[in-house]
Amino acid sequence: MSGHVFHPGHQQLHGITVLVETSGPVTYLGRFDSEDGEGVHLLDVGVHDGGVGAGSKEDYVRRSIKFGVKVDRKHLVVPRADVARIVRLTELQA
Repeated sequence: MSGHVFHPGHQQLHGITVLVETSGPVTYLGRFDSEDGEGVHLLDVGVHDGGVGAGSKEDYVRRSIKFGVKVDRKHLVVPRADVARIVRLTELQA
């Protein structure tokens, strides 16, 4: 990705609200902080587990866009091996 860095000296997505899809049923919404050997660090994270009884990921994302992310965790590290895709939330609003 190229473009404007929100906070100079940080990674391009730093401070941007992102959707992190995993290779499993769990999806995360949160502010991208950094990425290192430990994984993708997110702040103010909403967690959606697509397991039995949970609503769809699409409904969860739509509600979060409309009403804001319901914070389940202040800080979360998603292991890089679990990350299938990272998308800016603004790209999903288009």
